[in-house]
Amino acid sequence: MRNVVLLPLLMLSMAISAADTLPVCQLIATGGTIAMRPAEPGGAPLPEDSGEALVAAVPELADVADMEVLSLYNVPSTHINPACWARLHEAVTAALSREEVAAVIVTHGTDVREETAWLLDLTVTSQKPVVLTGAMWDATSRDFDGPRNLLAAANIYVDPQSGGRGAMLVMHETIHAGWDVRKGHTAQGGFESGIAGALGGVRSDGVAFWRRSEWRQHVPLMAGDLPRVDIVAMYPGADGAGIDAAIAAGAQGIVVAALGLGNVNPAMAEAIEAAIEAGVSVVVSSRVADGAVAPVYGYAGGGAGLQAAGAIFSGDPSPQKARILLMLGLQHAADGDGLQAYSSR
Repeated sequence: MRNVVLLPLLMLSMAISAADTLPVCQLIATGGTIAMRPAEPGGAPLPEDSGEALVAAVPELADVADMEVLSLYNVPSTHINPACWARLHEAVTAALSREEVAAVIVTHGTDVREETAWLLDLTVTSQKPVVLTGAMWDATSRDFDGPRNLLAAANIYVDPQSGGRGAMLVMHETIHAGWDVRKGHTAQGGFESGIAGALGGVRSDGVAFWRRSEWRQHVPLMAGDLPRVDIVAMYPGADGAGIDAAIAAGAQGIVVAALGLGNVNPAMAEAIEAAIEAGVSVVVSSRVADGAVAPVYGYAGGGAGLQAAGAIFSGDPSPQKARILLMLGLQHAADGDGLQAYSSR
């Protein structure tokens, strides 16, 4: 009889001990579609749910991790700005500095999540995992994917292979590296990694990593406001108006979303040269999804002439990612050679 009484107590003690040994994960909620629902039936989705509500909607998380929640802000990612990035970076680094915290999960809107992942990949030095996730559909949709993605993110960070991979982004069981990831579709699946391919996947039997991202670098985020950097698009018939407007608005740097390998027309080339002479750093990227820019062509507006004028070639990063790298670079180096070094790594 005595053993019959002790057995439930022993099982309860084992359960408590197992719960005590679960890794601690800091979830930092920033908003996005995963936190949205209509304020009234039939209405358009709006930011509504806190980080606590997101965790409560996925009871399976309690079997994976001891979740701590910080609702940092609750905005659509179209509202994200450099000040938001600074707050998020501070929160992420503070959480990772705590010995008991094994990893950080960031819930975030999809529209600029690739940029936030890139910023964190560049600026966070901890070897602990940082995983960004969210949802393509809001909480009232029958296809709501938020809980599924959040659970996948938790399974990634508890995998022993997940450390040292920088900032990762997971959607629909696919894991992407912060360096490579981009939003490739407005709805279906959402994200892709181009020719580099995904880092891995979340399966029913665990996490499988297929490769490791070798193209990584660290650029510290300094205190104070990030310098203003604007993106100006090149297109048939473009002139220097966009460049001139960026300078007039106080831009310290400009990223040109150029054509092909990094080419523009003569009017844009003249504006770029004038900007460089005025002390504004100009980075040449490409509107083409895959491949690096290179100073190849010698015609008016060709990449060779832009480089000779002092333009910096971004390498592989997209215009939006090149912008972030230039913003960080301008905090450390003011000359073209120093800034080019960041893009050449």
